[in-house]
Amino acid sequence: MATSTETAGTAAAPPWVEKYLEHVRVERRLAPRTVELYAIHLQALAANAADAGLSLDRVQTAHIRRWMAQLHGAGREPRGIALVLSCWRSFYRWLGNEGLVGFNPVKDVHAPKAARPLPKALAVDDAVRLAEMYDPEADPWTEARDGAIVEVLYGCGLRVSELTGLDARASNTARGWVDLDALEANVLGKGGKRRLVPIGGKAAEALRDWLAVRGECAALATAGLRDPAGAAALFISSKGVRMSSQAVWKLLRERSLKAGLAAPVHPHMLRHSFASHVLQSSSDLRAVQELLGHANISTTQIYTRLDFQHLAKAYDAAHPRAQARPEGARAKPRKDDTDK
Repeated sequence: MATSTETAGTAAAPPWVEKYLEHVRVERRLAPRTVELYAIHLQALAANAADAGLSLDRVQTAHIRRWMAQLHGAGREPRGIALVLSCWRSFYRWLGNEGLVGFNPVKDVHAPKAARPLPKALAVDDAVRLAEMYDPEADPWTEARDGAIVEVLYGCGLRVSELTGLDARASNTARGWVDLDALEANVLGKGGKRRLVPIGGKAAEALRDWLAVRGECAALATAGLRDPAGAAALFISSKGVRMSSQAVWKLLRERSLKAGLAAPVHPHMLRHSFASHVLQSSSDLRAVQELLGHANISTTQIYTRLDFQHLAKAYDAAHPRAQARPEGARAKPRKDDTDK
């Protein structure tokens, strides 16, 4: 049975399919590649219907579910199945609008849920190596700023937008700010929600070092801060403007490579590392939820999977009974374990 959308499309398309493809090409003005994929998916649909002895207007929801299951069984990823179903659903919606079918058999059919990928977090040693890295050849002003950025991202678990939105001090117009006397950051998170995040000792030390030299850049000393918003910003560029998220991404990538890490680091990886490492040490899921600013604890629970993965690796490496036995082998009961 033709269930592979990659191998379909060699036979002539049914008239309805040709008319629909003309519709999406001319009226909806879809990209040529999208129209090409639609043609492939609809040829597969027509082939499946023909193999079942059906015309396209006789296809039922049960048939769509069966063909979807066949795609899944053939190894098609959930995202790919979702794209196929979306194409079929749109096709039948158009047929309904044209009065050619009485109902849409794909309307209530959904692709299998894709497994939620685990967040990428650094090992503790790698995170510490990145935080402690010092480049003696770098400009001291830039080195102090970049070191503070790494410490705040990893030490406070901030999103990059939260970090770049921080001001050096509190004000009525500040989106967020740091209070080094209280060792806390007031952060404006998603949905306009504010939260207080503790600042650890290392991050506070790095911030004090940065604030001590923040205004000493030669360009700033001669020209002053060029951006009024930069005057308040905690982290600024050498041009005196508030740092952008893209600039933080770039400096982290370069800094992680200089630190000798196996893969480049991005800001959210440090947030994941913060959450994972706090959870490994405390097992306090609610506290991690508050620190990250998650509205729903189910979002935070993904880090329990990451934590378990870490524990499983430690178990496999250290426990003398962790090695898998050959398939079919059974552990022999010791004599004193048998019933007497």
